[in-house]
Amino acid sequence: MRTLTELKFNNTYSELPSVFGTQINPQPLADPFLVSINPGICDLLELDVSEASTDFFVDLFTGNDELPGFCPIAMKYTGHQFGQYNPDLGDGRGLLMGEVLTSQGNKWDVHLKGSGTTPYSRQGDGRAVLRSSIREYLASAAMHGLGIRTTHALAILSSATPVYREQVERGSTLIRIAESHLRFGHFEYLFYTSQHAELKLLADYLIKHHFPDLLKQEENVPNRYAALFHRIISLTAEMIADWQSVGFAHGVMNTDNMSVLGLTFDYGPYGFLDDYNPGFICNHSDYSGRYAFNQQPSIALWNLSALGYAFSPLIDKALIDEALNTYQPQLQQYYSQKMRSKLGLAEKLEQDSALYSEMFSLLASQAVDYTLFFRTLSTIPKDALTDSTPQFEELFTCTAALSQWLQHYAERLELESADDQTRLKQMQAANPKYILRNYLAQQAIELADKGDFSMVDQLLLVLGSPYSEHPEYENYAALPPQWGKELEVSCSS
Repeated sequence: MRTLTELKFNNTYSELPSVFGTQINPQPLADPFLVSINPGICDLLELDVSEASTDFFVDLFTGNDELPGFCPIAMKYTGHQFGQYNPDLGDGRGLLMGEVLTSQGNKWDVHLKGSGTTPYSRQGDGRAVLRSSIREYLASAAMHGLGIRTTHALAILSSATPVYREQVERGSTLIRIAESHLRFGHFEYLFYTSQHAELKLLADYLIKHHFPDLLKQEENVPNRYAALFHRIISLTAEMIADWQSVGFAHGVMNTDNMSVLGLTFDYGPYGFLDDYNPGFICNHSDYSGRYAFNQQPSIALWNLSALGYAFSPLIDKALIDEALNTYQPQLQQYYSQKMRSKLGLAEKLEQDSALYSEMFSLLASQAVDYTLFFRTLSTIPKDALTDSTPQFEELFTCTAALSQWLQHYAERLELESADDQTRLKQMQAANPKYILRNYLAQQAIELADKGDFSMVDQLLLVLGSPYSEHPEYENYAALPPQWGKELEVSCSS
């Protein structure tokens, strides 16, 4: 493990032409302090976790000190927001501080969120608040714990600097770690400003640093870019399948919030399903329901089509359409695999679609807690299924329809060859006990506002291994209170 001054940097993005961003230093926060550090992300960077307890760490990531290896840059991009193209986007409150190179040759972006104004702040103050920083910090840990590709968060720092939202809040920073911060919007920016040479340069950059296997197609350059687009489509399809399988709603799937590496990115008004509601809208600002839970698969395709349009100077339209036509089959394949694992089904049979349809109708009709239904199901032996309705009584208002479905499920399991113990083990590895419910995040935020960060750290621990038992934190796996289901979360969150 290394100290901060021993980190090695390979700042490749800052070597690109100036049209890709603006070099600018973070603006200091007053009287800064550490809120929480994620030891697992320290390991990714090969950084000694004890560094977080030093004044240098706190000062460095709140704009009060400098590290020679850093080369802060605000990235320029554009994107479609709620379906409308917006040319005035970019890192308005964040900076790519540098790219850390590990001993294994892995490269990690170190990004500071809440670092002050940049040329892309659009009359904003460039600041983040403790509330939103905690939400992203815990969400990225939760998604990583669930095995879903995501950006990471190394630490939260806060300060005495006042930030004005609906009320006065503490200015804070989140240290975000990612393989790359390249978005669909980076390519849209270069396309819509007719910077086609730079568009090709960025595509080449992406291939070189993240898809080097595609360099083997140098002899046929157009196909190389088509192969890149195919790869982005595949990664996006897998990400969306992951979201749908665990009941995660992103809330603001603008193209500037879409990662070209299929990473869950820019956590704002997100939410995990409590009661199963296919039309769940987690973003209070989403008046039309554009980004509702059940719309996410189609919105991802819409966003990929926008990216394909941006790639049109590099790829023939026929190849773009051909690639886009692969999205739906891949999504269905990934999602089918995920859902079969959740039900412990190794075989894929035609009759399974009816079983799933009956199950989802049942969950929706009685607003059953999505996570606890599957977790409860993953603890019941096959021979006990038809008599297991009492175990679900807390989740269902009426168990008659459930009893019928359990009978159908038990009959389906008779067609499986795996032993019951193997099935249950597989199901428990696919159905988390702990998710980041909005009310838990809100409780952690309220305590943190009073200077108590213990719940942030407790949730960090539990969400890091959500499939495991944590007896001391059993209350975090309980049904949410009614008020917890009614919390409103908006883009400002």
